[in-house]
Amino acid sequence: MRALMPWRPFRELTTLHKDFDDLLGRFFGDEEGMPTRWPEMTLPKIESFRRDDELVVRADLPGVDPKKVELAIERDHLVIRGEREAKEERKEKDYHYREVSYGRFERVIELPAGVDAESVKATYHDGVLEVTMKAPKDAAPKKVPITVH
Repeated sequence: MRALMPWRPFRELTTLHKDFDDLLGRFFGDEEGMPTRWPEMTLPKIESFRRDDELVVRADLPGVDPKKVELAIERDHLVIRGEREAKEERKEKDYHYREVSYGRFERVIELPAGVDAESVKATYHDGVLEVTMKAPKDAAPKKVPITVH
């Protein structure tokens, strides 16, 4: 005899969430019917760090024409806009699979207050956009001691 199990409403919500995701994936999928992962596929991957007295932001933009990239400082935000244009390919005999996304993108990165917009410089090399700027003096890292109990 099976034991009675308590009803857990969130289990049904999880199933409903998966079913809804599957439905949207089938409806908005690409040509091969594979669901697209909009947030992770359309936004360029970035890294940001401090190097000496500079803030550095790097964005991976493989296959993007640097002429199609726009860089702006808007208040305390670095905005990277661009477009990766699709090149028309026709394959008649071989199977064709694509994980690369095409189209417009925009990435907004919050900057520390006080960044001098005049100090911003950008270079593009091997599909990587590197943006450097002078770090504000008050943005220096501060070590915080850890108290162990």
